[in-house]
Amino acid sequence: MFRYFRFIIVFLLLSIWFIPANAQPGQKQYSLDKVIQRAQLHSPDALLAKHRFRNSYWQYRTFKATNLPRLSLDATLPDFNRSIANITQPDGSVSFRSQFQANSSAYLSLAQNIGLTGGQVFMNSGLQRIDLLGGSKSTSYLASPLYIGISQPIWGFNAYKWSKRIEPIKYQEAKSVYLEDMERLSIRATALFFDLLLAQISYEIASNNQANNDTIYKITKGRYNLGKIAENELLQMELRLLNSNNELEQSKLQVEITTFALKSFLGIKNDERFKLIPPIDCKRFTVDYKLALSEALENRSEAISFDRRVYEAQSELEKVKADNRLSVDVYAVYGLTQSGPDIETTYRNPEDQQKLMVGLQLPILDWGLAKGRSKMAESNMELIQTRVDQDRIDFEKELYLKVMQFNMQMTQLLIASKADTIGQKRFKVSKHRYLIGKIDITDLNLAQEEKDMARKNYISTLRLYWDSYFEIRRLTLFDFLKNERIDVDYSLLY
Repeated sequence: MFRYFRFIIVFLLLSIWFIPANAQPGQKQYSLDKVIQRAQLHSPDALLAKHRFRNSYWQYRTFKATNLPRLSLDATLPDFNRSIANITQPDGSVSFRSQFQANSSAYLSLAQNIGLTGGQVFMNSGLQRIDLLGGSKSTSYLASPLYIGISQPIWGFNAYKWSKRIEPIKYQEAKSVYLEDMERLSIRATALFFDLLLAQISYEIASNNQANNDTIYKITKGRYNLGKIAENELLQMELRLLNSNNELEQSKLQVEITTFALKSFLGIKNDERFKLIPPIDCKRFTVDYKLALSEALENRSEAISFDRRVYEAQSELEKVKADNRLSVDVYAVYGLTQSGPDIETTYRNPEDQQKLMVGLQLPILDWGLAKGRSKMAESNMELIQTRVDQDRIDFEKELYLKVMQFNMQMTQLLIASKADTIGQKRFKVSKHRYLIGKIDITDLNLAQEEKDMARKNYISTLRLYWDSYFEIRRLTLFDFLKNERIDVDYSLLY
């Protein structure tokens, strides 16, 4: 009767040893969502992504500004000049004369680029004053109340037209790149999260196994002293205990290493300790490939870049062709002007002024230079088009494989979860059978190893599921759990 009572006490002690370790007092609990959220707000990688997008945003703003009217003021108040200069006399002769004068001017200009034609219209108004100082003092004014002109290239390269096509695409591409950077951040955060989670679980397993092996060793030693078992079984259990002590120390070190890596990534500089919560609440769903492909082609930066790369090649080809043919530049100006001794007289009865200039440029003999440049541009255009077509194929292939991989993960996760449950139950049964002497220590150790392997395999499969999920999000910029596109308030990033 005493022997059975002793076994009951031992069984209760082992049950206490095998209670899973929970978060210690003072430890903060972090879920996967919380880790990802903190990474997107505070990690150095998030700040780098933000600055890269901000740079693209101001580049786009600069392009938008080139298509808006520009108002500027140029003034000289004043320009003093005292020197000896060669001055043409009324009879046409030139003589050196001393001059002392002050020149003041102000011009208000308004300019507008013409995106359709690549030209520019401008208008300005100005006033100039000259004061002769020294012996003979005098003051005169020159006013241009209205000055309107146009500068227009004909048959030339229209950079504004191509910028209007390319720059909005580049900005949209930058938006997608930022979202993809955030998803890459989620993938990285997930990897570091599961590194630490697996380390913490391994430490819990090692701690429980060490305590369990210590207790079983004492029981085994008692059986050996009673002559119930052979020395070989005792030595086997003692070796098992020593190995579990070593595994406990190794797992403790791994927890420290992975904790440091995660804290560094999240930008945590204090001694904060935290316990991770396994993300086991996985909704069962499948990703439709046609929907994934449609969203990827619409949202992903690589897909957006297909059109941008083709447009840039076409732009370069057109620029080369324009440089190799006749180009005409037209410059026309109409204005009003008048001079006088005072401002009132200057703005009275202004006279017309006109200017028209037509410039021509035609390559005649360049020893095949123009033809060579044109052929290189055409070849480059064809090369880029071929690469884009191949990239489209690789793009769709990669997405298809990732979708198939993700759709398989849920089945694998269910199998791993069931195996973990069975492993835990089997070990409990084996532990009970060992305590009542139905199995030897070898069978118990095997059950323990299979239990630990099943638990770690379940966590690893869980990791693959979330890795695959965030990879699908990165490739499509679509959240299939919420059934909506991934987006942010970009105004908060400026």
